[in-house]
Amino acid sequence: MENNPLNENWTTPRQTPPFSRIRTEHFAPAIRQAISEASRNIEKIANENADGQLDFGFIERMEVVAERLDRAVELMLNLNECDTTPELQQTVMELMPEITRFEDSIWMDERLFRRVDAIFLHRNELSLSEEQRQVVEKYHHRFVSGGVGLDSESKKRFSEISEQLSVLTEQFGANALHDTNAFTLHITNPADLEGLPEGVVSAARQEADSRNLKGWIFTLHAPSYRPFMTYAANRQPRDQMWRAYNSRGNHGGENDNNVIIRQIVNLRLEQVKLLGYNRYSDYKLGRTMARDTDTVTRFLDNLRQACLPYAKSDLDEVRQYAKQSGADFELQNWDFSYYSEKLKQARYGFDSELLRPYLPLDQVRQGIFDLYGTLYGICFVENTAIEKYHKDVRTFEVYDGERFMGVLYLDMFPRAGKRSGAWMTGFRSQSNLDGNEVRPLVQVVCNFTPPTATKPSLLSFDELRTFMHEMGHAMHSMLSDVHYPSLSGTSVPRDFVEMPSQVMENWCLEPEFLNTFAHHYQSGELIPTEYIEKIKRADTFLSGWLCLRQLNFGTVDMAYHTLTQMLSSDLSIERFEDNAMTQLLPVIDGCCSSTSFTHIFDGGYAAGYYGYKWAEVLDADIFSRFKNDGIFNRDTASAFRNLVLSRGGSKNPADLFRDFMGREPDPDALLRRCGFK
Repeated sequence: MENNPLNENWTTPRQTPPFSRIRTEHFAPAIRQAISEASRNIEKIANENADGQLDFGFIERMEVVAERLDRAVELMLNLNECDTTPELQQTVMELMPEITRFEDSIWMDERLFRRVDAIFLHRNELSLSEEQRQVVEKYHHRFVSGGVGLDSESKKRFSEISEQLSVLTEQFGANALHDTNAFTLHITNPADLEGLPEGVVSAARQEADSRNLKGWIFTLHAPSYRPFMTYAANRQPRDQMWRAYNSRGNHGGENDNNVIIRQIVNLRLEQVKLLGYNRYSDYKLGRTMARDTDTVTRFLDNLRQACLPYAKSDLDEVRQYAKQSGADFELQNWDFSYYSEKLKQARYGFDSELLRPYLPLDQVRQGIFDLYGTLYGICFVENTAIEKYHKDVRTFEVYDGERFMGVLYLDMFPRAGKRSGAWMTGFRSQSNLDGNEVRPLVQVVCNFTPPTATKPSLLSFDELRTFMHEMGHAMHSMLSDVHYPSLSGTSVPRDFVEMPSQVMENWCLEPEFLNTFAHHYQSGELIPTEYIEKIKRADTFLSGWLCLRQLNFGTVDMAYHTLTQMLSSDLSIERFEDNAMTQLLPVIDGCCSSTSFTHIFDGGYAAGYYGYKWAEVLDADIFSRFKNDGIFNRDTASAFRNLVLSRGGSKNPADLFRDFMGREPDPDALLRRCGFK
């Protein structure tokens, strides 16, 4: 294909992707051409003079051997997550086996491994820097875990499995997205809107209008689903919405994920057994902070024991409140959010919806930008000349003084081509090889409450926290200052990567921070002090329940990935999940979180979801230093930036923690924050 922009050296501002010129049909030829180019590069360095086996420069050449391919693949996969089409989904599933086959060919190349292994074995004699040691160890582990030591037949099977998994995981995500988009609740009776905030009703009317329908349309996207489940007084449509959301990927037919889960779990297990592991978790946890399966299992079990009495107490209180409010039925999953919010209002005299007028998206964004300016001295300058993949996206250049730090893409609102949830990713990583500094292109993607015809986007407090969380990831990438792209930014173990993002959530409860931006979008009135006090008092409300919920996801993940035998074809995924979880409310037939659990089946968190809670221990402890020193203390923030954020994966994460805190983590920090101690 002539004039394929993916084959060009981009002359756009900051070498950002020229989205207006990129079409789906460009990806296949460009990626296949890039694979051929990368294969030639591999052959060149694989056949270098053997006398240079201890040449560390070999590792540096490996870092850029597939640079053009990496650029095209990152772009394709990111667009498939946030602005996909059926054509792009098909292209991704067509290309992923080819991409995976090429990647496996690298990690199984014994010529390359001999060079890496020689450097690894002599790493203590080569006067390597700490970062160089880390990159050597990472490459060595990647080759060993990628099957380089297998015999030819095992290598062939290993690669076949990798290719199958590359398609199955993409299909899993596509199925979950399809079911998220497929369901709508169409309300025509105004009585069914009882209890819903005016803004939610207005958005539902706007959604109906966009579909040329009368009445109100509610969807399974978070800005519609969550407030509906929290505030809708009519129990029957809450039931309907809850079942639809919790049965995504579990309806049979072409978008069902049950068979895919069994295939993914079994293929992962078969693959790691080829490498000599008994469980997938043993394979996956080797280079994490936890290190092994037993440590993770103990961590989850101990935290469950600590939170379970509080979770049961939370449920008992909600049940009692519902009964006192006239509920003459057994409390079900679709009742919990509604009655727990009513109890929260009664106990603290506070409705969370009262915060929305003080949290317009533009002000929240500027407040977060200003916080990073205060902490790290960086500033954000909008550049409308940088091309966007969708009209809703906004683009900002980030500077530290006069130094350009990177480009930030913000994509805030839900749409049909975008998966649910919130995440940070990038179109380019930071690196500095041979003095050639490359700054990152970072993308934050959320599904926040969109604006209506009469109101701007007004965020809930949970959405504020989500924004802070994802911006924590973004700054981990943006402030990265390492040499090697494979160690850049968030290229750290899963049980450490969530720490910088979760640390930033703590500022949401600090009056000094909220007062910098939380002004009423109409009157300009500062958020009332009493509101902030009520937010803080209510912070541990349902902490036991919410902790158990998160632990259940981590436990289900480990249940799949600690198996030593294959799942049978007649095994019920619903029953498997039920047996793994600690369920305090009745289990509902047909409902199953596994069939839309994209984190572990399409998101890289397999045998790693526990990392959210593990990182909470670290973030609770780290923020205690900020609280002690002052939440805007520039010296403390600079230490955090220089000792943690800028280091990426260039140092062991346990050492990064000790460098900043001066000691080992306090295991009780999270328990105290949750009110369990």
